[in-house]
Amino acid sequence: MTRFVLRRLLFAFVTAWAVVSVTFFLLRLAPGGPFDGERPLPPAVEANLRAAYHLDESLPRQYLRYVASVLRGDLGPSFRQRDFSVNELLGRGLPVSLAVGGAALSLALGVGIAAGAWAGWHRDAPSDRVVALLATAGLAFPPIIVAPVLVLVFAVALRWLPAGGNDTAVHYLLPAVALGLPYAAAFARLTRGGVIEALARPHVQTARAKGLPKSRIFLRHVAPVAALPALSFLGPAAAALLAGSMVVEEVFSLPGLGRYFVQGALNRDYTLVMGTVIVYAGLVLTFNFLVDLGYSRLDPRIRHA
Repeated sequence: MTRFVLRRLLFAFVTAWAVVSVTFFLLRLAPGGPFDGERPLPPAVEANLRAAYHLDESLPRQYLRYVASVLRGDLGPSFRQRDFSVNELLGRGLPVSLAVGGAALSLALGVGIAAGAWAGWHRDAPSDRVVALLATAGLAFPPIIVAPVLVLVFAVALRWLPAGGNDTAVHYLLPAVALGLPYAAAFARLTRGGVIEALARPHVQTARAKGLPKSRIFLRHVAPVAALPALSFLGPAAAALLAGSMVVEEVFSLPGLGRYFVQGALNRDYTLVMGTVIVYAGLVLTFNFLVDLGYSRLDPRIRHA
């Protein structure tokens, strides 16, 4: 188990280094710069700004300076929002994204796994067909379509819920639904397939033939097998939901990580884009690591793969 954990940690470290390096050089080599605008700055002013942010140095030197700063926990100053550091901006956006993403993840897991387990246990029943239809519809309509529809129906037409903001928990309801529905559909399909696969195994069929209680069969023999497909999807899904969605955050006026990423990309704010990428990569690697640990507990063969 120790070797398995060390291998996964080494893989996470190498992946994080690769993400930071590739993103850094792609941003620096892209056309334009952080001080370009509709009205160009005087050459002397731009030269002073480039010197202040060390952009006049060679790329390798900038890279080493930035990596050293990241290792100290300093993501640098924002090139466009000069009164704030990237740490401060992300410190504002991360709690909002975590709140929306946490609610969306709870919805996706609760609804998706329950619906998928029910559909798999009652294969080919009318309820199975209903779940399959709803799951297909959920995957067919991404948040970019669902979010405006929810606003028009529940905020504009019915006036039941607010259309935007993040003042109270109620403000997070529509964004969580818009963000979580496609993932609930994915979890439902994966769980249904896992339950069907588990029910087809000989020892499960034997247990059912002996008349063992359904709850015991499900919890002891079906659930561990059915959880594997959903668990493998949990890592990237959790990271994607908790890191925020630029579409959902724009539609509902939420100041989360997705909005800061869009602002940074449009303004060529190198450090802000790098900061959001690092946070997202950190979430992905963390959840994938936790999922690997959980997967290895359910299926010990993974440790030796």
